[in-house]
Amino acid sequence: MTSAKSAVPKLRYLSAWFCPYAHRATLALEHHAGRVDYEWVEVRGWEQRKDEKNVTGTGKEWWYHWKADELKRTNPSALVPTLIPLDDAGKPDEEKSVYESLITIDYVDAIANPSDERLRLVPADPYLAAKCRYWAEKVNRECCSPYYGVLVRTEEHEQREHFDKLVTGLKAFSKEMEKNGDGLGFLGGGRLSNTDLALMPWAFRYYIFEHYRGFAIPMDDPELHAYKEWFEFVFSLDSVKRTLPDKDRYLEHIGKYADSSARSKVANAVRRGAAAHEIEDEKDTY
Repeated sequence: MTSAKSAVPKLRYLSAWFCPYAHRATLALEHHAGRVDYEWVEVRGWEQRKDEKNVTGTGKEWWYHWKADELKRTNPSALVPTLIPLDDAGKPDEEKSVYESLITIDYVDAIANPSDERLRLVPADPYLAAKCRYWAEKVNRECCSPYYGVLVRTEEHEQREHFDKLVTGLKAFSKEMEKNGDGLGFLGGGRLSNTDLALMPWAFRYYIFEHYRGFAIPMDDPELHAYKEWFEFVFSLDSVKRTLPDKDRYLEHIGKYADSSARSKVANAVRRGAAAHEIEDEKDTY
């Protein structure tokens, strides 16, 4: 994660190992390893408390028992990922912090500024850049946010509704990739984009559905053929494999959401009926 080249941009990366939103930034940083240098700082942790106000209805609730002061100073929502540039002396420039996961992908790509177009996550071509931005937002809404509905909602028909919406989103993503003739990245031909990185953290984590809900992504569905090829391709890449959390450790962690005892902004938003991407600081702060 370090580089001897002084010209390489350096970042202080405020993160949390379990967070798929932060995972997007990790993927961008590792894709550009050698072109961007970073220092990982773990800034969030959990503790269990009694559900004294019956918010979760489970008799218990898991809270973030700490958010690093640095995170609260540099991100108005105190969320990960947050990137802070370091000056030549290694001092963080907190006034220039960058946050929101999809934005961090584009930011890392811009400061990495690779000379090889195929290494760019945001294409130089204006049309392709616009297309990737549209689909990054689309998969965020349709393939990532429903993940939390499957876990946090307590009624089986609600869980199924969110799961079916997620699969429908994956089929749309798969159909779009078929236009490229292969599933080797959203743009095809083995090139990664910000659209790919938007989806990958959740695609990796879908395995937890079968354990907690008895649902499984129907990978053999013909409408998901390109998605299946995409899945096998992206998770075979070394730059991706070294970012993946341990499956057993993550499975245990996400149980806080599966039994509806998690108290986070995302969980609180989904609990009140909003989508995960519709969190509001005033309504969902705990």
